[in-house]
Amino acid sequence: MVQVVAAIIERQGHILIGQRQPEQSHPLKWEFPGGKVEPGETPGRALTRELEEELAIRHARGIEITRYEFAYPGKNPILLIFYRVTEFEGEPQNRSYREMRWEPRAQLSAFDFLEGDRAFIQDFSAAV
Repeated sequence: MVQVVAAIIERQGHILIGQRQPEQSHPLKWEFPGGKVEPGETPGRALTRELEEELAIRHARGIEITRYEFAYPGKNPILLIFYRVTEFEGEPQNRSYREMRWEPRAQLSAFDFLEGDRAFIQDFSAAV
C-alpha cells in the first residue's frame, strides 16, 4: 500500500497549507506539505525529504498525530500519515505550490482540500 506523509506545521496558531498547481493531479486543491513514501524509506525520512524539496527546510522531525486509509474513486487505497512537525531548520519557502498560506486552524475547513485530508481537518479543527 502506498503511504503518504502530511506535515502539520504550526506557527503562532496558524497552519501552513499549499495549493496544488493547475497541471497536477487534483488541480488547485489545498493540502498539507508532504508526499509519498519511497520504497525502502521510512515515513519519518519521507517527511524530512519532502519538506526539504517542497519548502526548503532541513532536518524536519515530527510526532505522528494519526493515520488512516483513504481510497480515491477508481484507485487503490493509500495510507495517510499526519505528523505534527516539531523541529526544523530554515524558513519555509514556496518551492512547489501555486500558493502557500498560513491559516488559523479553525479556518481550514473553508478551503477546498484534497478529499483524503478532509476527515483529518474535521477532527483537527474541532479540537481548537
